[in-house]
Amino acid sequence: MENLEISNRGKNMPASPIRKLAPLAVAAKKRGIKVYHLNIGQPDLPTPPEIIESVKNFPEKTLAYAPSEGIDKAVSAWQRYYGNKGVILSKEDIIVTSGGSEAIIFAMMAITDPGDEIIVLEPFYTNYEGFAAMSGINLVPVTLSAENGFHIASKEQIEKKITDKTRGIIICNPNNPTGTLFSENETAMIVDIAKKFGLFILSDETYQEIVFDEKTVTKFSDYPGIEQNLIILDSISKRFNSCGARVGCLASKNTEIIASVLKMGQARLSVATVEQLAAIPLLENSKDYTDQIRIIYEKRRNAVCEGLNKIDGVQFLKPEGAFYLIARLPIEDAEKFATYLLTEFNDNNETVMVAPAAGFYKTEGLGKNEIRIAYVLEEKALTRAMKLLGIALKNYKE
Repeated sequence: MENLEISNRGKNMPASPIRKLAPLAVAAKKRGIKVYHLNIGQPDLPTPPEIIESVKNFPEKTLAYAPSEGIDKAVSAWQRYYGNKGVILSKEDIIVTSGGSEAIIFAMMAITDPGDEIIVLEPFYTNYEGFAAMSGINLVPVTLSAENGFHIASKEQIEKKITDKTRGIIICNPNNPTGTLFSENETAMIVDIAKKFGLFILSDETYQEIVFDEKTVTKFSDYPGIEQNLIILDSISKRFNSCGARVGCLASKNTEIIASVLKMGQARLSVATVEQLAAIPLLENSKDYTDQIRIIYEKRRNAVCEGLNKIDGVQFLKPEGAFYLIARLPIEDAEKFATYLLTEFNDNNETVMVAPAAGFYKTEGLGKNEIRIAYVLEEKALTRAMKLLGIALKNYKE
């Protein structure tokens, strides 16, 4: 019994910067403090009634396993969803997954062996690092600077990170956590690199409908000649405000990828039956709904930017999409400040919760004085939250 020890994989699993301060928020609420949650991408908008009603009205007497690749009607709905975006896929190209997270894990495990590498643009969605740790692989960061708008500087910036262990590049466009919308020039760079070095492109498309200022996303599926390289990773969580439903998909025209992922899907049996069925009406007719939420998030972005502009010493870039931004604060340690917000600070029994940004970087030391803000509350709440942030920064002593 004395020799019991957990694995290095378990020890090295990173804690989520999005959730690790959650116990402090719980404790603050128990003290009677109202907490404005800007730490996590959990939208407050109502889940579409079509989804709720479908859950309520499940027609079968037995809640049975679904097929491992997804319920046929659900797969067809994803196919039509992509078709409406001009992406032509067959049903055989699609696997329904338990949220976008499972799609990412399956993709990573399908293209790598332990010790292999995937290139990631940092700052990045922090759970990529957790998924990589679970898979026994290494994320290799390409650092995008705020000074360059969190955009890719050149092909060489990526190419110099490629080794004989590199298997792919993962990119979220528009980006979580920066809100950057990568340009046609940048996506073309990624395509050229993937072709040149024989790499997979893992395209995280979770936020593709949430793009502001009448801009549009350049999709990797628009490029010819990369059908075998491209793996699309997707989710209903954000576009349909249904994070708890845990429905996503993985799509690729690479039959070996699909065959590998299907076997992984068989090992986990199936995605939740009711939620798959509930997502069908929205997937088949999504544009009206996503057009509405895009307008809402653009207004929320504007409210946050207006509030941050009033705080001395805060630096940020106006997001072009998704519902996040990275803000650089006039302090040395954002995690200590985020802890202070939940343990020592309040104004009229209110405070704000943010995510320290260091966990969105792989490179040690980066993001230490930055936070990620998720503008997922109504405008009035966001305006108050930015006011609280400004008051807290004035009061904070490191």
